[in-house]
Amino acid sequence: QLQLVESGGGLVQAGGSLTLSCAASGRDFSKHALGWFRQAPGKEREFVAGISWIGDTYYEGSVQGRFTISRDNTKNTLTLQMNGLKPEDTALYYCTARMYVVIRLADEWDYRGQGTRVTVSS
Repeated sequence: QLQLVESGGGLVQAGGSLTLSCAASGRDFSKHALGWFRQAPGKEREFVAGISWIGDTYYEGSVQGRFTISRDNTKNTLTLQMNGLKPEDTALYYCTARMYVVIRLADEWDYRGQGTRVTVSS
């Protein structure tokens, strides 16, 4: 079982950058795929980025080339570097985990943090 705690959200102007972090505690961190999902007001939760247990990365189309997901298995941490932020990136961002492989469906993930809010002003 994993516990996930996100940090790093905040208010930023369009074009700016933020780095989100997720600290995990529990067993077998290295055997878990990790992901970031986001949910904007009035919208469903959507996949942002994911990284498999062997380091394969996946991105939602609108963030490809702007966001970078990475993991550090020695520190049990997940990071999302967000550059070129746009107002449409405004949302509550969640860190998620499941065994081994990345799935783009939110309901397929076993663990989720409480979220960190990102607000991008125009």
